[in-house]
Amino acid sequence: MTPLRQLRTPVFALLALVATVTLGCDDLQKSAELKSAEMIGDIATERLASLGETERAANDLINVPIEVRQLDDVVWQVRGVANTHLIKTSEGNVIFDTGLATQAAKQRRLLGEAVPGKITHVILSHSHQDHAGGTQFWVEEGTDIVAHQEYPEEQRYLKALEPYLWHRNRTLFPFMPEEPPNIGFLEYGNVVPNVLVDDGDVLRFEQGGVRFEVIPTPGAEGVDNLSLWLPDQKIFFSGDFFGPLFPQFPNVFTMRGEKIRKPIEYTRSLDTVIALEPEMIVPSHNDPIEGKEGIKASLIKMRDAVQHVHDAVIAGMNAGKTVHELMAEISLPPELELSQVHGRVSWAVKSIWEYYATWFHFDTTTELYSVPASAVWSEVAKLAGVENLVAHANAHIEAGRLIEGLHLLEFVLADGNNHLAGLEARKQVLEDLLEQSREDLDNSYENDWLRYRLRDTDARIAAAEGEAAG
Repeated sequence: MTPLRQLRTPVFALLALVATVTLGCDDLQKSAELKSAEMIGDIATERLASLGETERAANDLINVPIEVRQLDDVVWQVRGVANTHLIKTSEGNVIFDTGLATQAAKQRRLLGEAVPGKITHVILSHSHQDHAGGTQFWVEEGTDIVAHQEYPEEQRYLKALEPYLWHRNRTLFPFMPEEPPNIGFLEYGNVVPNVLVDDGDVLRFEQGGVRFEVIPTPGAEGVDNLSLWLPDQKIFFSGDFFGPLFPQFPNVFTMRGEKIRKPIEYTRSLDTVIALEPEMIVPSHNDPIEGKEGIKASLIKMRDAVQHVHDAVIAGMNAGKTVHELMAEISLPPELELSQVHGRVSWAVKSIWEYYATWFHFDTTTELYSVPASAVWSEVAKLAGVENLVAHANAHIEAGRLIEGLHLLEFVLADGNNHLAGLEARKQVLEDLLEQSREDLDNSYENDWLRYRLRDTDARIAAAEGEAAG
């Protein structure tokens, strides 16, 4: 998942006021803070439940009820947008991931009531807000916060780029507030781990008769990914290592932003998990997956699929093919087919190409300079004739060449030009692309982007009709 996704602006303003009043006093006790935070979280959850389908991406995750369930003799889970897990021992309890800040107080209360005991460790799978946002609610005196060696740096850059990345996310997920939270428990970036685990190392400890292994698994969710393995129970806590679904083709480099995820490191991490032979995978989103043989087959398929795409990109680069040629050509063979609801093969191709060859594609001289091609789009439109370009775009669209039509319409609509026929043509091609996406890969990111562009197009059509009427 992405950083905090919850509230529209008016409700967020109310929560900011409540949080300032209830959480701002130095003499408040922990129980009072938890109660106040839970109240705020309940308002957030209620607001999410009221959103319409068009405002609510990943609604299956958003609508997961906050409730406790037991997964094993020693493992409990409290569900929510992101799950939090508790491993019970006679010497204290261990927490894996802490959920969203707005849900963590309630998750803390429910799980604490079901399985009371001191918290000895909080283990964080990675630095995203939906996995680390509730950490402060679980930490007690003497609690160790365990994270990857790269966690502080990942948290630092995500915090430094928070305004930029926030607005990219909000483009895809319009139910987010207009600005990042900057108050109290909602604010990102306040986790300070005191136990760091580096790549190549495994943190092993035994507590109350339960053996724990904290394993670095860098790859599909970033360089700071940690997983937890219970060797006696054969349970693997994956965080977002596999993404929100299992199995699936991973997001080697998510379109919403962040640093690139390294493909070969990911295949090596998958090798590590395959060697463990887990009988249950417990992700931090969605339900556990059980069955040793099925899990192993799925892990091998994921590893081989990423390796196949990686190797095909390398071969294509060495053969002198362009990144766009490889995006069109490379696909998974039938025996390696996986869901592409989250990650997409063609995007992985581009990510891997640029991971190795960086930003200069050796295609055009203009790549070297600060003036983009879009700077001359409107000039080209005048020279070619706007109506002529729209007619040719519609011909492409009718023939099913949707991207070619969209390219021409970008000339027509450059510089904010609200040309009504061009906008109507763009709406048609976006609707066709969305329908095509749903029928084909149904990739959630592609769908969210297309919905955003449709909202923008509808707004510009309304403006163009208003100008014509006025």
